[in-house]
Amino acid sequence: MRFATHGSPRRHRAVGIAVAAAMLGGGVTGCGAEENLTPGEAVARATEKAADVTSLRYRVTGTLPEHGKVRAEASMGVRPSVMSMELTGLGDTEDRPVEIRFVGGAMYVQGDTSVLGDTDGKRWIEAGPAVWGSGTADNQSYGVVPRQMQGSPLLQSMILSGADDVKKTGTETVDGTGTTHYRGTVTTKELRTAQGAAKDKETRERLTTGLDQLLGLGLRFGSALTMDLWVDGDDRAKQFRMRGKTSSLNGKGRTVDTGPLDMTVTFLDVDPSVTVEPPAADDTVDAGALADEAGVS
Repeated sequence: MRFATHGSPRRHRAVGIAVAAAMLGGGVTGCGAEENLTPGEAVARATEKAADVTSLRYRVTGTLPEHGKVRAEASMGVRPSVMSMELTGLGDTEDRPVEIRFVGGAMYVQGDTSVLGDTDGKRWIEAGPAVWGSGTADNQSYGVVPRQMQGSPLLQSMILSGADDVKKTGTETVDGTGTTHYRGTVTTKELRTAQGAAKDKETRERLTTGLDQLLGLGLRFGSALTMDLWVDGDDRAKQFRMRGKTSSLNGKGRTVDTGPLDMTVTFLDVDPSVTVEPPAADDTVDAGALADEAGVS
């Protein structure tokens, strides 16, 4: 069974669907206590603060393997885990945004439901159980959300805390906010080493989270992730960029290159009021129920 997001068919496994006067001049440093912190300590502080964020509005831009250029505007909440996103760049719908919501343990995608059969003109497809923004092994979007966007950006921003070569590259204005720019490279081996050498529980847990999110990016075995992090005057992450080479297993169990990853995430608003509601029941098609009726396993 296949469905189309705004007219384009997408594969779906399991149930069959696939979806701040000085600041402006750059004269303000991003880290409030930067003169007392090493680059690694500044990144660690930003990581600690990210762990306390309860909601976020953010933007994603870049090039993702197997998808090409994408752009998204999204809002998310942490507890409970909810997310609403308009994602542009999915296959034949690359010029039109696809709306995706995760709420109540299910995923909802607005699209052309007619390919599922007689759906009475309903505009939303529901699939579940669905999980977004959690650990790599837990996420499930049935192939709709690109793999590199399935992790919460709050968790992904923690990856750089595992690098041992973090450097300050300067100060920049990001989305009207003065920031300090840091850069480093990270590998799974380095993260595991740092995780094992951690002297306290909080640092170890932070590095564990970073490792999990790094694994979810699908990097080529043995390759490094180059990561940039922009930290504002409140010692919070304002933006990060991740670049690397990716690979995956093909149908024959062989590793094949899947192209470059170059993804930038900008935090637009931290701890805003975020409410995500499921679409109206009478405008929603349950893909799982349809699959059961059709005898699709």
